[in-house]
Amino acid sequence: MAKTSTTTQGLRAAIERSGYYPALVAEAVEAAVGGESMRSYLVHQETTFDQNEVRRHVTVLVLTANRFIVSHTDEQAADTTSPTPYATTSTESVKLGRISSIVVSRVVANPESYKPGTLPREIVLTIGWGAVSRIDLEPAACGDPDCEADHGYTGSSTADDLSLRVSEAGDGPETVRQALAFAQALSEATADLR
Repeated sequence: MAKTSTTTQGLRAAIERSGYYPALVAEAVEAAVGGESMRSYLVHQETTFDQNEVRRHVTVLVLTANRFIVSHTDEQAADTTSPTPYATTSTESVKLGRISSIVVSRVVANPESYKPGTLPREIVLTIGWGAVSRIDLEPAACGDPDCEADHGYTGSSTADDLSLRVSEAGDGPETVRQALAFAQALSEATADLR
């Protein structure tokens, strides 16, 4: 990473711990961060199953003073475009002022005995900045069960640029803590802009 700091060293160590093409991932993140210092980060590795293949994916989120950076790295099996397996890495840099939505959904066991500060069993972090939206439509209706008129459609539009699920069982308690810390840092950074 560009600057030596505790946050930079922690990010580098987290990328190394993921074991997922660390040199490739670190280089992509370093290029996106440039010379800015980092406020917070999150490294999340996910394994998915695609027919008979196991695929890995890593997402790195970085918060700087001015930007939210997302890096995704996926591995691909050999196909018609490449005779050997390959990885694709992409980074997106978003100005903090563009972030329109930060949703943190927490899943807690035994909510009746919940004590403040207890780590959730899992969280889902959803961040929206307007690049991708999901629209859910359904036919509109009125309260008259005998009405046959066309009332058009009703629905909702949801910002759905990034959604990340982190669980204590799958990712470990430290990753859940890091995801909560990142979500709080991002919320605070965007609140400062309003």
